Amino acid sequence: MIAGRSEPGRTTTGHPAAGPADESAATGGRGVPAIVRRRLATVDARLDGHAWLATGVVVLIAAILRFVGLSGPNGKIFDEIYYARDAYGLIDRGVEWNYKDNGPSYVVHPPLGKWLIGFGEWAFGYQDAETKISVPGHLMTTAPEFGWRFAAAVAGTLSVLLLVRIGRRLFRSTTLGCAAGLLLGLDGFHLVLSRTALLDIFLLLFVLAAFGALVLDRDARRRRWARALDEGLDPSRPGRAGRPPAGWRNWPWWRLLAGVLLGCACSVKWSGIYFLPAFALLVIFWEVGVRRSAGVRRPWRDALLDELPWLLAAGVLMVATYLVTWSGWLLGDEGYYRLASRYPNTPGLSDAPVIGPLINLWEYHRAAYGFHTQLDDPHKYQSWPWQWLLLGRPVAFYWSGEGACGAPSCASEILLLGTPLLWWSFLPALVATVWLGAARRDWRAGAILLCVGAGLLPWFWFALDGRTMFSFYAAPALPFLVLAVVYVLGAIISPAGSTVEPAAEEVSDRRLVGGIIAGAYVLLVALCFAYFYPIFVGRLLPYADWSARMWLDGRWI
Repeated sequence: MIAGRSEPGRTTTGHPAAGPADESAATGGRGVPAIVRRRLATVDARLDGHAWLATGVVVLIAAILRFVGLSGPNGKIFDEIYYARDAYGLIDRGVEWNYKDNGPSYVVHPPLGKWLIGFGEWAFGYQDAETKISVPGHLMTTAPEFGWRFAAAVAGTLSVLLLVRIGRRLFRSTTLGCAAGLLLGLDGFHLVLSRTALLDIFLLLFVLAAFGALVLDRDARRRRWARALDEGLDPSRPGRAGRPPAGWRNWPWWRLLAGVLLGCACSVKWSGIYFLPAFALLVIFWEVGVRRSAGVRRPWRDALLDELPWLLAAGVLMVATYLVTWSGWLLGDEGYYRLASRYPNTPGLSDAPVIGPLINLWEYHRAAYGFHTQLDDPHKYQSWPWQWLLLGRPVAFYWSGEGACGAPSCASEILLLGTPLLWWSFLPALVATVWLGAARRDWRAGAILLCVGAGLLPWFWFALDGRTMFSFYAAPALPFLVLAVVYVLGAIISPAGSTVEPAAEEVSDRRLVGGIIAGAYVLLVALCFAYFYPIFVGRLLPYADWSARMWLDGRWI
């Protein structure tokens, strides 16, 4: 399913493949069979002004929703009290710093997400009433809340842009790509994370960007094989003679970039590592698929021999990227556990030159890992993985009953709640994606499902240990869940052809009906988002209006 629809007797359009006699006639270029050309075809890489215009409209909508009113509510909400302070410490001293006690902070998440939050504070200013810190921005001075939420809003907007372009490339449709971006942009879960100084929106961004780089790598490798076949390559020959030309120009640069981006994801939260085996499997399956389509005799053996070294190189880049994000800790001497002389009662630390900082960083990671494995204290808003897609227990980021709303009692809340109609579509969409992907042997369905699994399934394992978990742990899986919905919408608009070529009028009518169904669904999601928008951004409502939006009663309160 993941490697591609290259099974005998069926083309990528779902119609019967040409027989040997037909293939000899249906060739192009230098005798390459037309069916091979179709199997190696990719999205046209030329600039498409109309597609970018449509992309820009979707991204503009997402940006307006994320930046307008970003400074409210006032003060630090939910875990901003930790991340905004740690971010300022990184910008000010190179490490997370406890200004109240004047010492390094012990933190259990890597620093990259907090570095990004800190850049917004550097640009627009930072203020902390408890520690009496008030620093104007280097670029401009705004409400301090804007400073520590700015990077999250940028990350949320960029993730919408990425999903539009990834969706367009996956589905070969600007309409479906824009539908994916619009659904993500109109999701309340994504919106709340994009307007709050937490780490999960950055993890989502880097995981999605790494996946996008791998999709580009897939297309680049297929174009490389197509060019080689056009130039007379015989893929049945053994060794280098049956492979495309080597050289630095033909290196898998996008795959190496994916390694860097996955390193960035792990530098935000360790849970980014769950996507490593999924992405490695995608690369291998896709490389096997391209060799099988080209006519290589032993596609599995050749793919493993050729690509494992490049996967290892991407892994080295991932580790190097992770270490670079700790540069403030490694190059200074103020970080927690950085110097053994400051922690005489902590065994395992070392002040040896060069190797000492790495030893101490390892000990720091061991301590942080121990914290995570013992995180089982009950919490009001904790939830289990099987509740997440059902919106069984969203997290309240902010609540206030103060203010004038024209009613006897008022309510203002920011609730980390996915747009209900969209999220309650995820499970049916996943089932349909499994069915359609298996029936069509469609690599896109396999890739989407594998990434959803990487984002959700590990948490089911931790649930067996009773670990305290929250719904925002599902954030990295969200773009792929949206892609599953859009994949099904695409199937409704353009079902796979049968062995009998349908009439043009039948195809047109089917696409018209499918387009109406898909358009109506997106419109209903937009209306549902608009109804819940006040509790995504903390708008003051009469208490009765707020209560009407608590569809699952106590589970959402």
